[in-house]
Amino acid sequence: MRIAVLAFDGVTTFHLAAPELVFGEVGRQDAAADWVTTLWALDGDSVRTAEGYRLGPVAGPEAVADADVVVVPSWHPPPAPVDPRLCDLLVAAHARGAVVVGLCLGAFPLAAAGLLDGRRAATHWLATDQLAAQHPTTVVDATALYVDHGDVLTSAGTAASIDACLHLVRTRLGAAAAAKVARALVVAPHREGGQAQYIERPVAGPAEDDPVGRVMAWALTRLDEPLPVERLAEHAHMSRRGFVRHFRRVTGTTPARWVLSRRLDEARALLETTDWSIGRVAGACGFTSAVTFRQAFVAQFAVPPSSYRRQFAEPAVPGRRPG
Repeated sequence: MRIAVLAFDGVTTFHLAAPELVFGEVGRQDAAADWVTTLWALDGDSVRTAEGYRLGPVAGPEAVADADVVVVPSWHPPPAPVDPRLCDLLVAAHARGAVVVGLCLGAFPLAAAGLLDGRRAATHWLATDQLAAQHPTTVVDATALYVDHGDVLTSAGTAASIDACLHLVRTRLGAAAAAKVARALVVAPHREGGQAQYIERPVAGPAEDDPVGRVMAWALTRLDEPLPVERLAEHAHMSRRGFVRHFRRVTGTTPARWVLSRRLDEARALLETTDWSIGRVAGACGFTSAVTFRQAFVAQFAVPPSSYRRQFAEPAVPGRRPG
């Protein structure tokens, strides 16, 4: 397996290291697996990383000509342009059967090359809106850790690069080989959920001199109580229909969806900072049962509350509610 990893001025060392480490570990764990990675740059010679390290000399574009996999490990933050030469190389590699991989912001060059047209793709959650705006024919999945089409693979940000590279090992060599590599790197061979669980969702809304703003501030202190639309509208001194219409106009969503999102945000905070049972967390966030809570949590974050807690929990003070 010949793997060509793009290097460019300003790339972070971690993004370069992720595919090098995972694919290099394949050979270290299995001498029969001949996986070779090559760093290359559009102009050859050397590159300077974001941390100031000088790497080189690296190969030139000729490294792509016979590569089985071409990896764009990241890219400059959008709206950075993509060199047409890179687009041409990616298109040519894909046309002859190479797998093209865009890790983190590396999805942007793949999209610029037209390889994501009409396809689902992942990128860092901070850049999903930009990718969707720049390439409207690409279906941007803001929750996926990676999206694999067989010939094109994209991943979410930073550590998800490792997930995507392990996935590539799994598809080529099997689950046992991927698990062996993962154990050597002390990472999970397959993580649960998607990047939605990592996204910070600040509560934003209209000013409190707006009826909707006042209702939102009021509701945030009563998430453990029933908050049907009728009750929200009554607090705003508006009709139900008028309140829903105004709420959607100023927030872009419905009152019910907004309440559910705030309940789930509160649940994440409680899971991270308390040792409360799942049932108690559910009740504190206004869910009628632990079952309903789990279903809503999995639907939003693609991971159960218990798994989320194991991954993100801070050392909890028994019985104490945060804040």
